[in-house]
Amino acid sequence: MAAAVSSLLLFGATGDLSQRMLLPSLYGLHADGLLPGDMSIIGTAKSDHDDTEFRSLAKAALNRFIDTGRLTADTVDRFLARLRYVPVDATKPEDFAGLVEAVGPTDRGLAIFLSTAPSLFGVTIDGLSASGLTDGNVRLALEKPLGDSLETSCQINDSVAAIFPEQRIFRIDHYLGKETVQNLLALRFGNRLFEPMWNAGEIDHVQITVAETVGLEGRVEFYDRAGALRDMVQNHMLQLLALVAMEPPAHFDAQSIRDEKVKVLRSLSPIDAATASTHTVIGQYGPGAIGGQIVPGYSEELTRVSGTETFVAVKAHVDNWRWRGVPFYLRTGKRLPLRQSEILIQFKPVPHSIFAERGAVIQPNRLIISLQPDENIRLMVMSKQPGLDRDGIRLHAVPLDLGANVFTEGRRRIAYERLLLDLIEGDSTLFVRRDEVEAQWRWIDGIRRGWAVNDMTPKPYAAGTWGPSAAIALTERDGVTWHD
Repeated sequence: MAAAVSSLLLFGATGDLSQRMLLPSLYGLHADGLLPGDMSIIGTAKSDHDDTEFRSLAKAALNRFIDTGRLTADTVDRFLARLRYVPVDATKPEDFAGLVEAVGPTDRGLAIFLSTAPSLFGVTIDGLSASGLTDGNVRLALEKPLGDSLETSCQINDSVAAIFPEQRIFRIDHYLGKETVQNLLALRFGNRLFEPMWNAGEIDHVQITVAETVGLEGRVEFYDRAGALRDMVQNHMLQLLALVAMEPPAHFDAQSIRDEKVKVLRSLSPIDAATASTHTVIGQYGPGAIGGQIVPGYSEELTRVSGTETFVAVKAHVDNWRWRGVPFYLRTGKRLPLRQSEILIQFKPVPHSIFAERGAVIQPNRLIISLQPDENIRLMVMSKQPGLDRDGIRLHAVPLDLGANVFTEGRRRIAYERLLLDLIEGDSTLFVRRDEVEAQWRWIDGIRRGWAVNDMTPKPYAAGTWGPSAAIALTERDGVTWHD
């Protein structure tokens, strides 16, 4: 692992992501004594603030997003003392001079977190380079979206690669910072129990669901350009699929793990004009009710008619020896009944039930990996109901808790805490490599071309439901029911 940096530079420091996630995460690391003692945090954005105003903004964010029990006056004051602010309009090269003065020499290490519009990536990196802020021990973290197609992603990656070598580029997918996602690796590769069963011979199918109850929530223009496929499937869901399907890496390090993930992504069976209508479903929410509250439809929120999908379901296949014939069902959408992110591994049934003649029904085992709102891993196994069995044996599926909820000590960390600390310390294991991003975009672009050729438009669904009825048919044609 590389040496920790002495400065962290946050672009977009006054934005929503910074206030909700980055500043609270950095405070959590500071409070636990995990940040280098002399590390400074320099915020920058186009807005015209000074150090005092930025510290006030940061303090308000901490009060809003962190439990009051974790906020002590002395700890907050010492954290705020780390903060400085320099206003920068990235389109004006002369503005970067203030950053050079605030950061100082980069020989002791600098990490740059770039959370701006992708259209500003190029000019921002050019401005940093011209100012000498990319020389030496400097790392660059890029927050999504990294383009909206393979072509635009390559353009962004080319502009970054012209200044930074790959080993100093940290592409963020915050799902990889979740404790349960990391625990998936421990579950698979730290236990001999699962490996003999982790294949097409024993697993019937896999479901990955990322469901949101919210609508646009201030992301109107971005979301309408992106849609559910590019906003969620291209990054978060394909990364989860890759972690489920990857081969055992030789080592627990960045190169070994990312090598195995990219093999999976390159093995995804293409979905194109011939299969888009049978392997994908798209929808757009209309008016409905969430949690007993009436909510408007997408076009009402947007204030115009749009063909953007707010729901997508995909039947994917990984064409390799381990997974041949096993469907991976992916589903994501807005204004669904529950906020829920989970991976379900459905094992095949036992080949013969000795309990059938006694009236007992055996359900196949399921491994349920919950990512949000609660992080946990449960293995559903069959167990006999206590009793004398005069009316027959009764078996029930009961959970064995294997995940984060087993460990009661310590607090539940924000995913960005792990990612920011890894960036500061130079560990790229949980970040995404360029070839991964491009393999993801190649597959997504094929789906979008298939939609265009087949003239597919989103099917309506009421807010508060699980998407269009066609999404149910997508799985039930195979005798599979979505895990709601």
